[in-house]
Amino acid sequence: MPLQAPGSDAAYRQTVGGRSTTQRSFGRPEPQQGGFRPLYQGQAWPTEQPPYRPAYLPPPPADWHQQQARSYTSEPPKVNRVVTIAALVALVIGVLAGAGAATAVVALDGNNAPIAQQPDPPIGTGADPRIKTGSVSAVAATLLPSVVQLKVQGADNSNATGSGFVIDNLGHILTNNHVVESAAKGGSIQVVTNDNKTATARLVGRSPAYDLAVVQVAGLTAPSVQFGRSEAAIVGQDVVAIGSPLGLAGTVTSGIISAKNRPVTTGDDTGQASSYISALQTDAAINPGNSGGPLVDMNARVIGINSAIATVAGAGEGQSGSIGLGFAIPIDQARRTAQQIIATGQASYPVIGASVDMTFEGGGRVSAVTPRSPAAKAGLRVGDVITAINNQTVDSAEVLIVAIRTHQPGEAVRLAYERAGRSRTVTLTLGQQIG
Repeated sequence: MPLQAPGSDAAYRQTVGGRSTTQRSFGRPEPQQGGFRPLYQGQAWPTEQPPYRPAYLPPPPADWHQQQARSYTSEPPKVNRVVTIAALVALVIGVLAGAGAATAVVALDGNNAPIAQQPDPPIGTGADPRIKTGSVSAVAATLLPSVVQLKVQGADNSNATGSGFVIDNLGHILTNNHVVESAAKGGSIQVVTNDNKTATARLVGRSPAYDLAVVQVAGLTAPSVQFGRSEAAIVGQDVVAIGSPLGLAGTVTSGIISAKNRPVTTGDDTGQASSYISALQTDAAINPGNSGGPLVDMNARVIGINSAIATVAGAGEGQSGSIGLGFAIPIDQARRTAQQIIATGQASYPVIGASVDMTFEGGGRVSAVTPRSPAAKAGLRVGDVITAINNQTVDSAEVLIVAIRTHQPGEAVRLAYERAGRSRTVTLTLGQQIG
């Protein structure tokens, strides 16, 4: 009996009793299907494939191999990239470790010379930092080579320590008179530079009236400072003090200008003090040994000479220290005095030719008038109370002396005074006195 055309199911139909039934066999295949072998028990005989392939495939039996089971999944398996990367890193480390171990074996082999130690990697060798212009560190770097320590021994075996700074290329050093006065009648002055070089200095001259002195060292190689203008200083501006407080050379402190034109009397013994200055007040820490050192602005220009500190009443000897009240001689006055000392070995200061009562409050009461002095020529008398000089109020004898010494000999000043309850004014020309 001939086969039907492909696509027909006639081969599977049987006629029994006039009925046609479709046979679906789960047993042996028909002879024409002799090459078919089931892959698992119960697999259906193949039938003609439909013209389309369904997207879904039924899962295999539970006991099917896992690798075969994945082939029935429509989506490709996902790969864990983290695990893959970790595996690659581990592989690289393993290779390097193996190479290091091989190197170690070769190095430790008795038949080979030991490997030379490799140099350590350079550390702390970066580019040099730039010191910011106007900073305390920049000021210190500029001024420290110019500041020296003075060690003074007097003829009476007294000792003193202070500071000073180089003011020209001839080795002249400016300092305070009270630092070197013990060597004025014999003794020695030793100068110690910032690089610890020691030299003997000679006393050029001094001015007790302004508490200034100049010494000189031959062949000194330290650079000189640059002067600023103390008159241009303003309250609140930043300043730096440099010196040797308590013998600690090269000490740098910083602060501000706290006030200007403070009347200050300097000296260790107030009963014999003769130095009166219109000082710059600063809160930069100044202690014994800072005397004679520079007070500088943030452009590294000297605007004052540290000379005195205020102390707490009742503090015993050796107990005084910085309480934020330091005083410096204005450099405008110090420059004139230093030039006079270098030129002639001495300095002059202005006077009116009258003495005043140091205990009187409320002005400068005249206690004596020198004949043919400027005061005598102006008609001042004993008992007159000077209340102002050039419109600057005078409320004590100290303020009057300080105000006069801010001027120069030969200048004309205007004095306001009271006599018998009446206010008067007079103009006089200042005289001069050496000291």
